[in-house]
Amino acid sequence: MQSVDRAVSILQVLAARGPSGVTDIAGALEIHKSSVFRLLATLEARGLVERDGGRGRYRIGYTVVELAGGVTKGDDLSLLSRPVCQELAEAAGETVNLAVHDGAEVVSIDQVIGNAAITSIDWVGKRTPLHATSAGKVFLAHLPQDELAEILAQPLEEYTEHTVTDPALLKEQLETVRELGYGVASEEHEIGLAALSAPVRSLNGEVVAAVTLSGPTFRINDHTISALAEKLVAAGDKISWRKGYLRRG
Repeated sequence: MQSVDRAVSILQVLAARGPSGVTDIAGALEIHKSSVFRLLATLEARGLVERDGGRGRYRIGYTVVELAGGVTKGDDLSLLSRPVCQELAEAAGETVNLAVHDGAEVVSIDQVIGNAAITSIDWVGKRTPLHATSAGKVFLAHLPQDELAEILAQPLEEYTEHTVTDPALLKEQLETVRELGYGVASEEHEIGLAALSAPVRSLNGEVVAAVTLSGPTFRINDHTISALAEKLVAAGDKISWRKGYLRRG
């Protein structure tokens, strides 16, 4: 299984960087050059990579294009993330959503209901504010500084007494999001509702979505967040890898 995983990672490096040598690929993936060389030989034999003449570099082979032609469904993000979201909802027992960033709002594009008796409402298609949601804080934390400054310069609406509307305090929270790898919002948008979100990254490392766990505050709180966050971040990583983000090691 490790060989298959690394072979896919090699294809991701070539897709992101273009023609690359064995040393460059090994460095990007932090694995030994001999392992990379063996895997490249197998991929080349199946037409998945091609050698770039006598320059010792490899590029994506035409067979990959042929395989990609078999993809006929439209919304690949919802499609590729759903099995991971289902696993997370089952393991955590809470509702899982996949959300994207649209202007100053967050839009949920898919949802899997957990098995708990009390669950959060159907969020699919609904728009929520960036500053008062865990997914929104993930997006804000990874925006370019000029875009973030533009958003924080606008008045931040107060939805509950817990909503953070002070730009300085919100910036501190965003720094914590970057450090921890996930964002948290408790009763900031709705009383009684808590959520935590982790980033989903694309091939180039851009945060393109957020995977979110949400539920009542008596289940998602300071006593449970640590364990839930571990499952959540692992799910975000898994979706990112399926999306093309490099898995190192």
